[in-house]
Amino acid sequence: MLYRYTANTWGTPLQKAVVYTKKEHSIDPEKVDNDAKRIVKSLQQFGHDAYIVGGAVRDLLLGKYPKDFDIVTDATPARIKKLFRTARIIGKRFRLVHIHSGEKIFEVSTFRSLEDGTVGNRYGVMDDDALRRDFSLNALYYDPLNECVIDYVGGIRDISKRCIVPVIPLATIFSEDPVRIIRAIKYAAMTGFNLPFALRRQIRQDAWRLQEISPSRITEELFKIIDSGHSADIVSSAVKQDIYRYLQPEAASRIAENTAFARQYLAHLKKMDIVHKLSPKTQRGEKLAFMLVDYFSLLADWGQEYADGKSGTELYLQAWTGCRNFIRPMNPPYKEFDVAVRSMLKQFGVTVTGEGFVRRPRHRAKPDNLSQVLVSGQ
Repeated sequence: MLYRYTANTWGTPLQKAVVYTKKEHSIDPEKVDNDAKRIVKSLQQFGHDAYIVGGAVRDLLLGKYPKDFDIVTDATPARIKKLFRTARIIGKRFRLVHIHSGEKIFEVSTFRSLEDGTVGNRYGVMDDDALRRDFSLNALYYDPLNECVIDYVGGIRDISKRCIVPVIPLATIFSEDPVRIIRAIKYAAMTGFNLPFALRRQIRQDAWRLQEISPSRITEELFKIIDSGHSADIVSSAVKQDIYRYLQPEAASRIAENTAFARQYLAHLKKMDIVHKLSPKTQRGEKLAFMLVDYFSLLADWGQEYADGKSGTELYLQAWTGCRNFIRPMNPPYKEFDVAVRSMLKQFGVTVTGEGFVRRPRHRAKPDNLSQVLVSGQ
């Protein structure tokens, strides 16, 4: 085991991080994406520090194949863009870089400073960057070339204890960014790790702050849940911790009041997770239908109304308006919501001719199989 040191103002060495060598951690290098390795190698060859960071390191330590590989470096976004032909700078408050490699996108960020707190947007050094990370299991840095893990915050210890431990003090972690409440519950549900009592208590105390989150951030976090393959576990935990009412107030209200609705709602999320695992590239609009179908089924007798002469377009608009109100404050893109509405209507034999309320996407997965799963319960 090795250590990283820094010096205080008097020049005295201070231990800052533990460095776990390849003999001391459980990461299988074969599970590391080759393009992620290439990006790290290129940055290091040009004199920069660069590491795989966050959820990818956590998943590798748990023996999983990460879905995404995020990279962090001391290079600025402008510098990264010069080094990689396929790089695109994104973001307004804090600039990030997306490096495209075929269908894959790698997010590369610059170390951030603690100068303006844990939500500031100044560039900094690795020592500060680690202390800005929300929870210790996401604050680990992996060098795939030297096959070592750098741990400033005891993340490997906490992973071995299967415990969600905040890096940022409890007094400020959620007041600075309430979205961290969602992430804490999501990480615990995805990993099966424990949420300590003090953390659960702070979540309850600060849950009201979720009202401050913009619809765009709520939408982003809910799509991450939908795409996680663990949506049923995450939503179940969010309901138990009494925060789902801030994410999906109408659904949470019905879950609390109607046991049958609650049971069926979670059952459909489990089916969505199965579909995601069998076909990870399933269109988001198709998966969104699983969140809506229970409420959609209560809105009308769709098949009968269609048989009685209501046009597909009329029913489409009725379904669109009702489901849009149900799912707020989430605000999915119109094209994805269009796919969800059409998919549900098709289950009940309703044909929507033309493009309906919004322009229909040119390319989308056929909903037949998913519609069958939604209706039949298979």
